[in-house]
Amino acid sequence: MNSLLVDTSYLITLSDSTRERHGVALTYFKACIDRRVPMFLSSIVVSEYQVRQAINDLPLRNFIVLPFNIDHAMACGLLVRSMPRDAADDRVRVKDDFKLIAQCQCEGISHVLTEDASTLTKYLDRLRAEGRSQARGVLLREGFDAAWFDNGQGQLLPP
Repeated sequence: MNSLLVDTSYLITLSDSTRERHGVALTYFKACIDRRVPMFLSSIVVSEYQVRQAINDLPLRNFIVLPFNIDHAMACGLLVRSMPRDAADDRVRVKDDFKLIAQCQCEGISHVLTEDASTLTKYLDRLRAEGRSQARGVLLREGFDAAWFDNGQGQLLPP
């Protein structure tokens, strides 16, 4: 893991201690800080999060804010053109997910921290299978796994 992009669902879980996977989100947050893994916060995610809660409620000093720029927009357009969304997926949601994927592609971000298995990680996996993206989705529902930080190397013995 060279860096990661946090998505809106991750931020919601991180900021709400009553959510089921809050502890997992917090563990990833602390692990990134301890291991000095850059955490990117897209302006796309900021706009989604701000709908329900002030982005200023988060520890913003720990994130690198990533504006959505023209290179990202052009990469996103090419991705969307070449990979139609599944009919059951919400068009707006998928469009925002592709914007995040394009940012990862353009900026060389290796991982996306998320709770979204239904669209974001689904499209990340498809694009990676086609060799068009290197980014991987890290799902909170799978619990904390230090192997993400060690190039997939897991522990041989339990801690």
